[in-house]
Amino acid sequence: MGYFTVLSATVQGLQTEFVRVEADVSNGLPVFHMVGYLSSEVKEASERVRTAIRNMGCTIPAKRIVVNLSPAYVKKRGTSYDLPIAVAVLASLNAIPAGRLRETLFVGELGLNGEVQAVDGILSIVHEAKKRGIKYCVIPKKNEKEGRLIQDIEIVGVSHLKEVCEWAKGNFVIKGQDFLEKRIHVPKEGNIDYSDIQGQETVKRATLVAVAGNHNLLYIGPPGAGKTMMAKRIPSILPGLSLEESLEITKIYSAAGLIENEDPLITIRPFREVHHSITRAALIGGGSIPRPGEVTLAHGGVLFLDELPELQRNVLESLRQPLEEHCVRLIRNNGAYCFPADFMLVAAMNPCPCGYYPDRNRCNCSVNQVQNYIGKISRPFLDRLDICIEAPKVEYDSLIMKNNGSTSAKMREMVIQARERQLERFSDRSISTNSQMAKEETETFCMLNRNGKRLMRQAYDSLHLTARSYYKILKVARTIADLDEEDKISEIHISEAIGYRMIDEKYWGKEY
Repeated sequence: MGYFTVLSATVQGLQTEFVRVEADVSNGLPVFHMVGYLSSEVKEASERVRTAIRNMGCTIPAKRIVVNLSPAYVKKRGTSYDLPIAVAVLASLNAIPAGRLRETLFVGELGLNGEVQAVDGILSIVHEAKKRGIKYCVIPKKNEKEGRLIQDIEIVGVSHLKEVCEWAKGNFVIKGQDFLEKRIHVPKEGNIDYSDIQGQETVKRATLVAVAGNHNLLYIGPPGAGKTMMAKRIPSILPGLSLEESLEITKIYSAAGLIENEDPLITIRPFREVHHSITRAALIGGGSIPRPGEVTLAHGGVLFLDELPELQRNVLESLRQPLEEHCVRLIRNNGAYCFPADFMLVAAMNPCPCGYYPDRNRCNCSVNQVQNYIGKISRPFLDRLDICIEAPKVEYDSLIMKNNGSTSAKMREMVIQARERQLERFSDRSISTNSQMAKEETETFCMLNRNGKRLMRQAYDSLHLTARSYYKILKVARTIADLDEEDKISEIHISEAIGYRMIDEKYWGKEY
């Protein structure tokens, strides 16, 4: 009888918190007492652990057992502490040798029959364990492939508490190979292509520019113009993920419990499409125990908002901070949480309730109705969009004509080349795309000649630009120059970038 401690961990938000599980077995009234600022599901672990140990054939003597989870100021939630509690108790009872246990991290939920069940957030836990220099990680068998995405640390996948005991005695052989392969991940071939869209070459061009520089994009136009089709084909031209990006996105989905145990590594960029009835907490994250929202699940990929004005005003405005800072900051009584949110926003909307403004032959909306509908998109929110493009009605001749326009394969090749130029340009900085440039980088890499400065001055005055929209035009112009494989920004690039802001004045101008 005695005292023993093992190491465990949990994920709070997206941060890994290490927890020491201490067990003390002594003479006294028979009791299984747990302390350490515990939630109800952790307190219930005493019965799960006691029953699991008995069902594996080990008898717990009538002793006083006290289990403490430290540090005491961290609220312990979830069921991932079951396995480390059981191991600490068994080691205190001298039922298993303590040799390997001191350099091991344990995570897992226990069934009453001793089976070890899967838990969320394994990838983040194993990654932090490696940083701390821990030698072994004992995790559920169902999470083993996920844990093996992290190299240079021993992963022990167990399906029953008996296997843990055998491993501690040296009788359990570690099986399995590293699941991670060093390769560049590319999107899977889909059955959608930009060649499916007849006409709309101008809109395709704006989409190409947006994806090449990871710029936020807004489509506006009448129903049936192809706005949603255009947006849903963006994944077909997105560049592939690097290994670092794959692991970063997989950590997010692991913490949210959204990965597949058999194929855990996420190898394609996320494309999150949300309904306009979404709540603020579901979009940016939240809850009493903050969980990642859609903006975080779209990290490294695309967030698509269809029927933009139909979103609640407070929901829409909550995107302003993530779009600017590329992260979400949430403050709760138990601490502050920061979720990554570096995504490309793609939105689509009609210009009025009926959708046909300014075609007065078809639009029956009053001026006030148009004004109120357009007014749901505030100027501060509009300022955070780099490209606004009008999708006109598709003409009959375009529908029946054989499509010889842009294809996803051609567009994706141009995107990859442009992104490579950006990676080379920002090789000594912490950014990778033009949209991430701050004021200093914009002034360094978006220098204009005399004619370019004169053109920007005219646009600034005539279009009533803000400082933010001015810099966004420069970033878009830089991307257009990259697509043209030009080192310097010319007047042609600036003119095209300015053209992507013209509808600001048309729909949100002085007349409204």
